[in-house]
Amino acid sequence: MCTTCGCGEMGSVLYTDPATGAQLVVPGGQPSSVAHSHAPDYHHHHHHAHEHGHAHDHAHIHDHSHARTITLEQDILAKNQLAAERNRGWFDGREVLAINLLSAPGAGKTSILERTIRELGATPPIYVIEGDQATLNDSERIRAAGAPVLQINTGTGCHLDAEMVARALRQLAPSRGALVLVENVGNLVCPALFDLGEHAKAVIVSVTEGEDKPVKYPHMFRAAQVMLLNKTDLLPHLRFDVERCIAYARQVNPAIRVLRVSAETGEGMTTWYDWLHEQMPSPARRQAAEQPVR
Repeated sequence: MCTTCGCGEMGSVLYTDPATGAQLVVPGGQPSSVAHSHAPDYHHHHHHAHEHGHAHDHAHIHDHSHARTITLEQDILAKNQLAAERNRGWFDGREVLAINLLSAPGAGKTSILERTIRELGATPPIYVIEGDQATLNDSERIRAAGAPVLQINTGTGCHLDAEMVARALRQLAPSRGALVLVENVGNLVCPALFDLGEHAKAVIVSVTEGEDKPVKYPHMFRAAQVMLLNKTDLLPHLRFDVERCIAYARQVNPAIRVLRVSAETGEGMTTWYDWLHEQMPSPARRQAAEQPVR
């Protein structure tokens, strides 16, 4: 979990509006306390060793520290879940659809977002929350594609959490009936654990990756409602077994929807747009369905 991946040492989080250049720095919070929980309590160790001997003391300290770490992890996830439910209520009250886009680095999340924004246009209106450890590169691409976007730079943090998304929503202020697409930090591990309040998770796998990704990272694929198999235009040049990859995904999650797409050529992208329209709340769904894809 995040207590051992480096995320526990997360410092400040930077929010940037690329349209105005306005920035907000929020100091890191609870995750640092989890990292601290791994450190042994020296004073307790020293005193206990004199009374009962080193071997017994070592076992006791290990169990105590492990229990405390697990409790803190549970507390962080519980706090995140409360914030996620608040976000979900906010979305539902405004008939906003929120989708959490997840993948390993380089699978094509941003390219899929760019094409989606350009081809769907303003119906429904699309807003994007961009998550990266550093740089504004992806948010500048999204802005150039034509969507309002807010960048969240997590520093050493390896995922977005519900509080980050809540703060971003206050600044981004999506309109009623909008589609909010959250591009999470490129990582197939920790983002699966943190509910952002989204209505669905969409995991993107590139054919330039191994077809065994779903069984290597089962928690992510089990949590996702849809898998986009991207860069299918490269299949003639690769040794990638499409059917095996899909079989692995359904082995982990029998209900997962699989869409074969190419953000480069546009192949299969209408299946993605159709899926998005299916998820929209009814009034927005009817309006979106009446608009042709550009």
